[in-house]
Amino acid sequence: TDLGRRFAERKRCADPECSMLMCRGKAKQDFKGPDCRFVNFKKGEAVYVYYKLIGKSIELWAGSVGSDFGYFPKDLLEINHNYSDEELELPTDVSLTCY
Repeated sequence: TDLGRRFAERKRCADPECSMLMCRGKAKQDFKGPDCRFVNFKKGEAVYVYYKLIGKSIELWAGSVGSDFGYFPKDLLEINHNYSDEELELPTDVSLTCY
C-alpha cells in the first residue's frame, strides 16, 4: 500500500485551507522522525496541531514545534487545549517533501 508522497487520502482540518490551529498538546515523550517530513520534539514540548491525517496506517497528525513543521504520531501527544470543535474532512494534496 504505497501512497507515494501521501501518507493518507483524507485529512481533517479546522478550516478549508487547514491554516487554523485545531489543538495544542504536550509531547509525552521524545520523538525523532525517520525523515524531514516529520517534526522532532522533546518530552514536555508544546506541539500545535493543524491537521489530522485519516488513514489505515499509524495515525499521523501535522503540526508545529517552534518554527519546525511536520508529521508526528498522534499517540505521542497529550491534548491540553482545543481551538476548534469543527472538523472538515478534505482530500490530502501532495504531502510535505524532503529537499
